[in-house]
Parts: sequence; C-alpha cells; structure tokens
Amino acid sequence: MGSMLGDLPSFDPHNFSQLRPSDPSNPSKMAPATYRPTHSRTIPPPDQVAVDGPATSTKPSKSLPFRVGHGFDLHRLEPGYPLIIGGINIPHDRGCEAHSDGDVLLHCVVDAILGALGLPDIGQIFPDSDPKWKGAASSVFVKEAVRLMHEAGYEIGNLDATLILQRPKLSPHKEAIKANLSELLGADQSVLNLKAKTHEKVDSLGENRSIAAHTVVLLMRK
Repeated sequence: MGSMLGDLPSFDPHNFSQLRPSDPSNPSKMAPATYRPTHSRTIPPPDQVAVDGPATSTKPSKSLPFRVGHGFDLHRLEPGYPLIIGGINIPHDRGCEAHSDGDVLLHCVVDAILGALGLPDIGQIFPDSDPKWKGAASSVFVKEAVRLMHEAGYEIGNLDATLILQRPKLSPHKEAIKANLSELLGADQSVLNLKAKTHEKVDSLGENRSIAAHTVVLLMRK
C-alpha cells in the first residue's frame, strides 16, 4: 500500500550503514540519519482556518436519540449548617458550607443534565458571586435544568447517583430522597438509582470533613 508521504526508505535497526557518525573524528559515536521530507506543507494561521458551523451551540443537536451526562460535586462539612441531601434535611452535627443550601446531590444532578445537553455547568448558570442565590434551595436549580432539558426535546431515561460520606448513614433516608428527586425531575422512581458509600476513613471524606456525589444521567429524545 502506498504511503501518503511518498516512497520512504525502510529503516532496519540491524543495518548500521543507515546511521551517520555524530562526531566524524570518532566513528563509534553514531546518530540516526536525518530525515528530510520530499514534500512541503504550509500550515495556515489560526485566523485563516475554516470551521464548519459555530464553535458552540446553546441547543443540543436534534438528531441525537439520547445524550449522556456526568456530574460531580463536593462540599466541606462544618458545624452550624444543615445537611441537606436530595432536598431532604438529614439530622447530623454538621452540614455543607456553600453559597446556596449546599445540596451536593442536587448540584451534581443539575451538572449531569447540563452536561448531557452540552450546556455550561451549574457554577456558570448560577454563579456564587450573585447574591440572589445566597442560601437558595437547590430545587430551584433542578427545575431550571429540567426546563432546559424539556426545551431541548429530552426527558430522563435513567439516572444513577453515588453519594460518598463517612457519616451519617443514609439508609433510613434513601426512599425520601428518591421520592423528592422523582418529583423534581418528573421521572418515575424506577429509573432513579441512589447509592451511598463511605470513604473507609480516608482523607477529608473519610474523616467526616466533606461530602461528595457523582451522577450519571441518560436523556432520551421525546
């Protein structure tokens, strides 16, 4: 098969005649022969490179039957704050220090949906530099993400979330969290999955100094 670079000589690692001395006075010092291409190529400057279509789009492609997004969030745990997960107030001796209510689960759910739609992340749409979001319920962010999802012509296919925290145990609260998440997303509980893991007492998560969450979401065309 012909090469796009033309007919180039093959290199045999056992044929030392293909090497040239790096020091003519000492032939034992050998260096690879210099390759000089037989063709020339001019690379145009960036401002002359044509781009097919806009670099960014505010709406996802209508041709995709489904889209996948991933979200991640982490908050520091401090005394004197409520611990709100999935819109449910969880009894604990500390909570998330954040600009809004610090709901780590809802924040990463929002980011997963926005990511699937190819939109900016939650911090760009709801910046913590804006005082109107100070102490805001994260359900506001979810409702806006769901609105954007429907506007683009998609709905929740399924969602899988993992919470990472050392304490407290979330087993007694899972059903309440799923029920609230189902209502906020307008999705049946059967397509929502929620898992909770400890961090085996490793780093800030394992020392009960922080909480994190991952979410993967599948959006389906309506």
